[in-house]
Parts: sequence; structure tokens; C-alpha cells
Amino acid sequence: MSQPVTKTNLPRDSRLHSYIRPDDFLDCYQVESALTAGDAAEVIVAFPGWAKALVALRGILVAPFGLMNDGPGESDKLGPFPVEHTSDREVIAGFNDKHLDFRVSVYSADGHVSLATWVHPHNIGGRTYLTAILPFHIVIARNALARVARADGLAGVA
Repeated sequence: MSQPVTKTNLPRDSRLHSYIRPDDFLDCYQVESALTAGDAAEVIVAFPGWAKALVALRGILVAPFGLMNDGPGESDKLGPFPVEHTSDREVIAGFNDKHLDFRVSVYSADGHVSLATWVHPHNIGGRTYLTAILPFHIVIARNALARVARADGLAGVA
């Protein structure tokens, strides 16, 4: 049986702390898992069909506003997001757009994997967008970590 996904604080050593300013959005969830940050990140961006459909719908809805669908054309990407930092414990990916800046952190230490999301809205459009997607974000983030827990459980099975 998979371990529960719990809401938690951003790990103390996360590089994401350096981004946070007053009034920014930050959430963090964790699950028990021995996967590395890189392996967990790959599981996280292997979105299930329903999440891919939501992302595609988002792309259609934001296209008239000139928002990016898959980040700048960097060669090192985690799913659609350019990778900004990689270490043994943490992978940070994301980009800046005209309405907001965002980063996701996948952090692995002490038998836990954490998934944190930081968002800095630039304007009312960014705040409105964040408010609109937040319920979907929470479901997708929690599902992603549940898949990490399942993947970790399968890692030791031959």
C-alpha cells in the first residue's frame, strides 16, 4: 500500500528558499520514498492521461494571452520545464513568463521525496491565473507524489 502524501514545509536546505519573497505562493508535499531527486522528478513529469488533458486544455485557454506552453527552448528539460539546478538531493525546474515566475523543486533526503512549487505573480493576470489553477495544481501534485511512492515500492521488486 502506498504511503500517504502529506503537506509539509519546504526542506530547510532547498535552494528554492532563495526565490521566496513576500506575497509569493509556496506549497510543499512529501511522501516516503528512497528514490533520488532525479528519479522522482522523472516519475513526477510522466503525467497520467487526465493530467495531460488538463495541460493541453490550459494551453488552448492561455494561447490568446500569449503565455508560454512549455517553457523556453532549453536543451536540459524536465518534462516541459527547463532545469535550473540539479544535485544529488534536489532538482529545480521552471521559468519566468510575463504573468508569473514559477519553479518546482523535487527534493530527496532521509527517506522522503518532497515536491514544492513556488510562484511569483507579476500582476493581476498572474494572481488570477494562480487562483484559477490552484485546485488542479493540488490534485496533480498530490497524484505525482503518490506515483513516486508507488514507483519506489516497485523499485525493489524483481
